Amino acid sequence: MTPQASRLLAHDNLHDAGLSRRFGNRFLLIGLAALAVGLGLGIADGDELRHFFHAYLVGYAFVLSVALGGMFFVLIQHLTNAHWSVTVRRLAEFTIVSLPWVGVLGLPLLYPLFTDAGLEEHGGLLWPWIQPLGEDAALVTKKVGWLNPGFFAVRMLGYFAVWGFMGTYFVRKSLQQDLTDSYEPTLKAKKWSALGMIVFALSLTAAAFDLLMSLDPAWFSTIFGVYFFSGSLIAIFSWLILTALFMQRTGRLQHAITVDHYHDLGKFLFAFVFFWGYIAFSQYMLIWYANIPEETLWFAHRQTEAWMPVSWLLVVGHFIIPFAALLSRHTKRRVMVLGFWAAYMLVMHWVDLYWLVMPALDSQALHFGLCDVATSVGIVGLYVAGLCRIAGDRPLIPVNDPLLAECLAFKNV
Repeated sequence: MTPQASRLLAHDNLHDAGLSRRFGNRFLLIGLAALAVGLGLGIADGDELRHFFHAYLVGYAFVLSVALGGMFFVLIQHLTNAHWSVTVRRLAEFTIVSLPWVGVLGLPLLYPLFTDAGLEEHGGLLWPWIQPLGEDAALVTKKVGWLNPGFFAVRMLGYFAVWGFMGTYFVRKSLQQDLTDSYEPTLKAKKWSALGMIVFALSLTAAAFDLLMSLDPAWFSTIFGVYFFSGSLIAIFSWLILTALFMQRTGRLQHAITVDHYHDLGKFLFAFVFFWGYIAFSQYMLIWYANIPEETLWFAHRQTEAWMPVSWLLVVGHFIIPFAALLSRHTKRRVMVLGFWAAYMLVMHWVDLYWLVMPALDSQALHFGLCDVATSVGIVGLYVAGLCRIAGDRPLIPVNDPLLAECLAFKNV
């Protein structure tokens, strides 16, 4: 750490100490209890756990989007040699090193993938391509080389192997930089960030196709991966804002993260709210204009009497309201107000994922209830518990990063 940085951080608390373990245990108990409630309600539904596994996929896609958003954040900071974000980057690094834990949380999804229960009636508890039924059977059968349980499981294993390797590599280099005055670890991370970004883009797109788009196996959209990516960026910037606020409320990072850093995080959150709206409109407009039956059916399922209110909620609540709220410079520089909108956008992101997944369960009725909320709370609780244990007592900022002094002196205009 440079003398200038040392002076600025002399009275800052740069370590998590026992905070991670204490809160990790709490979130572990919350997660297990909430997931047990969700599973119990799913069993009570009497539908071979179809509702529960759809709800599980919503919560799982939520934590996956946070972790993948964190990977993009870390890669883009190295790729652009950004200095403003150094003190925020470690918080994102904790999310990407948790990706193997996210993979473990995905293991319950193998049950509806390989079980025989309910196949004759439903064509699959979660993914209908396990045994395609109805008028789309012929079209889905043509995709059986890709959409089959064995290859699906292999691909998911491959995604997490790649993400786990990438996350471990970039975080290891960051932690190595903490222990040396040589800038070689940071230079290596920057060197490989360009290739990492290409691998990240391809793997995220394919994973979005497999986990979410394949819920309607007859439907396809080449922009769907970008749609999921835009939501992931909303998730990570909201997550970083709330995590930084939490750390400062517990007496940590008081000088390392300033209102100017929050201002930039708010600007990126605003930018990706707009980007999400642009991608969502582009996908809808092109499919509406082409009016091809196998493409329009996916939107038709979300424009039924039951789902139309949720569709409008996304238009207004996920785009129009936060666009107007985050447009002002004052909103982005008043950290508690920005924190409110960050929490709000995480809720809207969850609604977006719910809108993607649940019409596959029933497009004619909205089965929203405690099972959905409890299951997502359970998964998020387990994810945060794992995140806390992974963070451990590691420094909360990259203490020897070559750009740290510039970051601490950063002023937003």
